[in-house]
Amino acid sequence: MKTKEIGALFALAALWGSSFLFVRIASPAIGPFLTAQGRVTFAAAGLLIYVFLTGQSTLFSQKWKQYLIVGALNAAIPFTLVAIASLQLNSSLLSIINSLTPLFTALVAWGWLNERLTIKKWAGIFIGIIGVIILVGWSPIPLSLKVIAAIFCSIFSTLSYGLAGVYAKKTFEGVPPAAVAFGQQMGASLIILPFSVLNLPKSLSAITPIVSLSILGVALLSTAMGYLVYYYLIKNIGPTKTVCVTYMIPLFGMIWGVLFLKEHITIGMVVGLLVILSSIFLISDIQIKRKKTELISRS
Repeated sequence: MKTKEIGALFALAALWGSSFLFVRIASPAIGPFLTAQGRVTFAAAGLLIYVFLTGQSTLFSQKWKQYLIVGALNAAIPFTLVAIASLQLNSSLLSIINSLTPLFTALVAWGWLNERLTIKKWAGIFIGIIGVIILVGWSPIPLSLKVIAAIFCSIFSTLSYGLAGVYAKKTFEGVPPAAVAFGQQMGASLIILPFSVLNLPKSLSAITPIVSLSILGVALLSTAMGYLVYYYLIKNIGPTKTVCVTYMIPLFGMIWGVLFLKEHITIGMVVGLLVILSSIFLISDIQIKRKKTELISRS
């Protein structure tokens, strides 16, 4: 890879890793639904501007049903679940758990597409589960029913990403990537809207400047710009090398948490992360074979 492309790979990991920081700031202040709403709505607006400036089409009138489905699986559901989980978990833990996405994508591909799982890949899945157990059991956050529920919300968000990746592979062959990126954010915005209206903050004072900047950050930087950098990498270095970002996102998620939220990195978090990443390495050849729509992070 050229220096520019290496820089773009690190930039993508930093952008997607920052989403957990922004959500951790905004969700406790204005609630998970409004946080997710702001994320997908402003991201859709930013991507729409990009699509028009580049002379592309959104294909929304033809693909709106598919956009609603992928918007639910790849944005509305996981973004809301992560925002709910952020009420109890710090951004570092959220980013580490999010790294389970390739594991669930492999399981979904096995169950949905009948893709074969070798002993090596089953071992990777088993090791990934062990990594989660270590992460939870050695967590710096005291376990309670709310914390356990938050952990499951975070885990289920990665399952949703896995379903989205396989659905996108089957549905959006030949559709311009920018159109899919906009369509799913727009679809997610429409899905979340009723829940956001019913869960508005009691006071506008909750929407402080730092909360507003966090919403814009997660929408325009982590989501909209993240997708554009991602597709740039897919085009220039291919999916095999771009998949390396999976290993880097938790690192940046932890860095941003330490720098801006004064979070503490514990031995349990490091060990859990290393175990989970080793499991991803064992199953990563599944991801490498995938097309560009299946590397989901997100962010």
